[in-house]
Amino acid sequence: MSHDDAFMQLLSRARSASKGLATATSGAKNRALESIAQAIENSVAEIVAANRQDLERGVQSDMAEGLLDRLTLTEERIRGLASAVRDVIALPDPVGEVVRGSKLANGITINQVRVPFGVVGAIYEARPNVTVDIAALALKSGNGAVLRGGSAAEQSNAVLVKLIQDAISAAGLNGDVVQTIDEFGRDGAERLMRARGFIDVLIPRGSAGLIASVVQNSTVPVIETGSGVVHVYVDASADADMAESIVVNAKTHRPSVCNAAETLLVHKDAAERLLPRLLGALETGGVALWGDERARSTSENLRSATDETWATEHLALEMGVKIVDSIDEAIAHIDRFSTHHTEAIVTSDFANAERFLAEVDSAVVMVNASTRFTDGGEFGFGAEVGISTQKMHARGPMGLAELTSTKWLVRGTGQIR
Repeated sequence: MSHDDAFMQLLSRARSASKGLATATSGAKNRALESIAQAIENSVAEIVAANRQDLERGVQSDMAEGLLDRLTLTEERIRGLASAVRDVIALPDPVGEVVRGSKLANGITINQVRVPFGVVGAIYEARPNVTVDIAALALKSGNGAVLRGGSAAEQSNAVLVKLIQDAISAAGLNGDVVQTIDEFGRDGAERLMRARGFIDVLIPRGSAGLIASVVQNSTVPVIETGSGVVHVYVDASADADMAESIVVNAKTHRPSVCNAAETLLVHKDAAERLLPRLLGALETGGVALWGDERARSTSENLRSATDETWATEHLALEMGVKIVDSIDEAIAHIDRFSTHHTEAIVTSDFANAERFLAEVDSAVVMVNASTRFTDGGEFGFGAEVGISTQKMHARGPMGLAELTSTKWLVRGTGQIR
């Protein structure tokens, strides 16, 4: 069989299997998910061994520390994957949910109900956990999934996809609903972007460059997830203890992920009171800091920030710091440099809090909470497909409902127009 034929056969199998999954009962889908969770738990050693091969290659190729962290599957993280699958089991099945409905004056009833997309494609890199997350969410929402997990996690993904396929088959459903195209390399990713008629929607997760490439080159509809140039704004009235705990958590809790803060904005009236404390706490946490001229005047440890600093998703223990004259300037800075992922304000001023919520145009806007809470699991969605930064049907953490479309069911008794 030719390379091209093998690729198309794989897509065809996923498409065919998805049709059966679309009408599967919630119980059947949940049994398949429990089978996946058990398979993961029973194969920890095998997954760790495969992941070790990927990590060794990553170290040899000088992979960035943040990517290595995302690539790593420890025993604890693997058991967390199984737990995330069970969280999905506990969620309501969106398929068949009535979104709205009515009865017309002529007696016809109409109902808009949720239905699966069909086959979801995903392109991501160095994130083997995404393989499990997307497979679980696609299965529960009645969708097939075709995955391109990238060369960095090739061994990890190969083991995980095989476990998932076998577990689904063992539970009585068609394991072909989950497929990987990693064997086809970059060419496979490019062909996936053009696979209209086989892939119904494509979701990229990864670097800004990867996402831009998919958005620009795909003929398949794309749900755009975004890189995270995330801001925390400390307002003039911010409580000192709250500001420190939120800023440090947002930056240092897990700096390699997209909801980690990259820029700290501090109101001038809070700078003298709070900035030395905030900078000291960040430096104690190992954060390298860049600052504007006013911020640098408060500490000799800050390097000079540029527009490139403000526009960079560091994904590491690095952060930009800027003193602003007003909430207006903070919002203007966010509007210019944000990737519209997550922004937070720390304030005791109710009016400023409500204004920040209303005027900042990002997928998630927070008051007095760490940006690290922008996460499907934290929002109660179980796993997540990604964080959508677009403005179409899905925005923010994407769970089960975001993997469905709708159709109208019309029931009459012979009416004509």
